[in-house]
Amino acid sequence: MRRLLSVNVGLPRDIQWKGRTVHTGIWKNPIPGRCRVGRLNLDGDGQGDLAGHGGEQRAVFVYQIESYRYWQEQLKRTDFVHGQFGENFTIEGLSDDAVCIGDRYQIGSAVFEVTQPRVTCYRVGIRMNEPRMPALLTSSGRPGFYFRVLQEGEVGAGDEMVKVGEAKARMTVAEINALLYSPNHPRDQLERALRVEALSPGWRSSFEALLQSQMAGAGRGNAGLAPAAAAHPAPPGFRPLKVTLIGDRAHKSFVGAPRQV
Repeated sequence: MRRLLSVNVGLPRDIQWKGRTVHTGIWKNPIPGRCRVGRLNLDGDGQGDLAGHGGEQRAVFVYQIESYRYWQEQLKRTDFVHGQFGENFTIEGLSDDAVCIGDRYQIGSAVFEVTQPRVTCYRVGIRMNEPRMPALLTSSGRPGFYFRVLQEGEVGAGDEMVKVGEAKARMTVAEINALLYSPNHPRDQLERALRVEALSPGWRSSFEALLQSQMAGAGRGNAGLAPAAAAHPAPPGFRPLKVTLIGDRAHKSFVGAPRQV
């Protein structure tokens, strides 16, 4: 059964991390009873970095209990609680390699549409107390996904997730995620992704840039992950990293590093 296991919310707060202050809403905690879902947010919830999180396209972040079990095994940990990955909905039964962008679900009295995979930032590593976590999530094929809210309403733990519609063009969350982050970007797959009308504007602009680069005959490089694309929700991509010292005073040198959002 596809069901909502937990509704998790939390307001942004300042924390001290590596000698600086980080404003973050990554700490989400389960709430009892039912919760009102608005177009941009759940009641009692907020995001610290609105450039990279939240908004109409990313109103609700969803993560699966099956992925919890995977990470418990991979990390040899048993201390996870619902909301551990910063998700609003901890769910059962909708894996990233099965759910498609544009799939629509009724949960309680609200209706949602899948818009994009999660874009992982360093804050989840802080929350997990595991600095490798952003890279691990990106490479694992288990990013989780975002909902936009099509119909406002109320939800609560235990609600069934009833599929009420889907996109004509079908690509799973895992396929969309892999297409952006993999070194190869087949033109037919980019064109296929751009036919998915429900895909969020940030991810769409990344794929459009990649396709335009291919059509222009550009050489190496990934235009969709270039610094010019940094203003949209999808991250500018991987950055070359050179470690010059291992230890407390390690110096890391980034080459042409675009800002990640």
